[in-house]
Amino acid sequence: MLDYESLKLIWWVLIGVLLIGFALTDGFDMGAMALMSFVARSDDERRVAINTIAPHWDGNQVWFITAGGALFAAWPMVYAIAFSGLYWAMLLVLFALFCRPVGFDYRSKVADPRWRNAWDWALFAGGAVPALLFGVAFGNLFLGLPFQLDGMMRSTYHGTFFTLLHPFALLCGLASLSMLCAHGGAWLMMRTEAALHERASRATHLCALVYLLAFSTAGLWLVMGIDGFSVVLSADAGTALNPLRDKQVSPGNGGWLDNYTQYPIMLAAPIAGFLGAFMTHIASRTRHGATSFIGTALMITGSICTAGFALFPFVFPSSVDPASSLTLWDAVSSYKTLGIMFIVACIFVPLILAYTLWSYIKMWGRIRVEHLRTLDPDSTRNALERPPQA
Repeated sequence: MLDYESLKLIWWVLIGVLLIGFALTDGFDMGAMALMSFVARSDDERRVAINTIAPHWDGNQVWFITAGGALFAAWPMVYAIAFSGLYWAMLLVLFALFCRPVGFDYRSKVADPRWRNAWDWALFAGGAVPALLFGVAFGNLFLGLPFQLDGMMRSTYHGTFFTLLHPFALLCGLASLSMLCAHGGAWLMMRTEAALHERASRATHLCALVYLLAFSTAGLWLVMGIDGFSVVLSADAGTALNPLRDKQVSPGNGGWLDNYTQYPIMLAAPIAGFLGAFMTHIASRTRHGATSFIGTALMITGSICTAGFALFPFVFPSSVDPASSLTLWDAVSSYKTLGIMFIVACIFVPLILAYTLWSYIKMWGRIRVEHLRTLDPDSTRNALERPPQA
């Protein structure tokens, strides 16, 4: 069996993989619904947009649920502080996500255009709000969260929901929203045709440009205007489960850029983000949906890895008491828990990947208005039949 320190590092990587998997799969669902009201002009076109994700969106939620469960089991202190201090933000994300299944089911119940338009905007909220707030959450990690631990490991959160809305965090939210909207637009490019395909390509092109601007500005702001933390671990830090022991946290000293200075290979992450954005920018202008989708996937992977590499080994930095900051070394579960979970992950993560791949293969093809009309002229729900190949 692996040693404790190796398991801690492995679970840092695995949770990152789950977050990337969630962003790559459920991200295009959220992005497509955030764009739908703008790129789909008629009810038929909106039905087409909905049916491109109807067979997949609930399966994609598995990544989100798995990431939450892994966070609870591997990093219980992080889970506890996140769901207590960020309670209202979490609720807002949760209620926004509720809009998707309800919107898919209820949109088709009444043929009134006003009814359907109202649910279309509910689907917009279900895609745009989580995409924005996930980026805001990452932005706040660089600023530090206002929590403090006492001697009994009880946390006190000193902020409010509005404390999270720092301009830098909102800029990160804009980067996240534009990134996932570009991902959703690239998905619509691959799965639709005619006017909807063309408008989706223009939206993808615009979102890629917004992402480039937001990502670049956030990087410059981080370099020039935000003091990061550095940590010095004691010899016993590898076995400690108390965040208040065996480490010294100090601001400055290179802060969030330290890791990039010490390990230049990590620069591959922001380079991948920029490269993916440029690829998406070029491919969307030439109407190449698959290439655009590869580019947006590269944007997502590069962005999440950029944040993770910069923060390492911090998981939850504290702005009011740096010594209370949680790292991957001291905010984890026991050795036995991580070991059992590692075995479970080795079994079930490949199964999730296989199921996801199988579902996309079986449901692949371009969605056409004519095909939907032959299935059910009034329904917006996908019949889970494989559409004809282009």
